[in-house]
Amino acid sequence: QVQLVESGGGLVQAGGSLRLSCTASGRTFSTNAMGWFRQAPGKERDFVAGITWDGARTYAESVKGRCTISRDNAKNTVYLRLNSLEPEDTAVYYCAASRRVEVSITPPTYAYWGQGTQVTVSS
Repeated sequence: QVQLVESGGGLVQAGGSLRLSCTASGRTFSTNAMGWFRQAPGKERDFVAGITWDGARTYAESVKGRCTISRDNAKNTVYLRLNSLEPEDTAVYYCAASRRVEVSITPPTYAYWGQGTQVTVSS
């Protein structure tokens, strides 16, 4: 079992930045990919960014250029920095540990999920 705990969400004005953190405990996840997803009210859970154990990154088009995902395997922590936030970025953000080594954009390929952290961007 892997437990994932996100932190760093909150209320921010449009144009601002946030850094989300996700710390894992339990069984090590260092060889698998990690991902961040988000879900706005009434919408599906969408892929935001993913990173392999050795640092290869994949981003959704909607955040490319203003988002950075990183991980510290020694600390079992993955980070997501979002810049130039827009009201459309408002959602609950979830961290997830993949079943695979490579990054996937589909939620079923992820075995473990955090409880989510709310990000609200005001205009």
